[in-house]
Amino acid sequence: MSAAEPPVDGPGGPEKLSLVLFSGSFDKVHYALAMAAAALASNRQATLFFTMGAARALLAEDAEGPGWRRLHATEEGLSPLAADAELTARGLGNFEELLSACVALGGTVMVCEMGLRALGLTPKALRTDVPVTQGGLVSFLADASASGAMVFV
Repeated sequence: MSAAEPPVDGPGGPEKLSLVLFSGSFDKVHYALAMAAAALASNRQATLFFTMGAARALLAEDAEGPGWRRLHATEEGLSPLAADAELTARGLGNFEELLSACVALGGTVMVCEMGLRALGLTPKALRTDVPVTQGGLVSFLADASASGAMVFV
């Protein structure tokens, strides 16, 4: 293999999945959680890097409920709460189940310090029931694998 050729993943796909969750849309964040949970259940490592609008998904619960309820509506116009209920009614994992699965299966949850500042948030505003690593782009890139996959959502 020449220096210009990228490494070839094994027959099972990339060894690690690194996801950049940028969109503040509920359906996109939900699907990224599903991708990470699937990777982790397939014995692959996964890192979820929440930044910009997606960082709201990690806000602590308040009178309105968990932070993910403050994400943007889906492409179909459903509120996060309505979309989550619809997914549950169809037998799919809801937001809390997927996030819990990612944590239980050993996934890394990172939040971008720059993304928090851009939203006017501090780390104190984040959930305490999810182990969240604070970092920036350099931390995220250092965590990524040379033979892994990087997905921007």
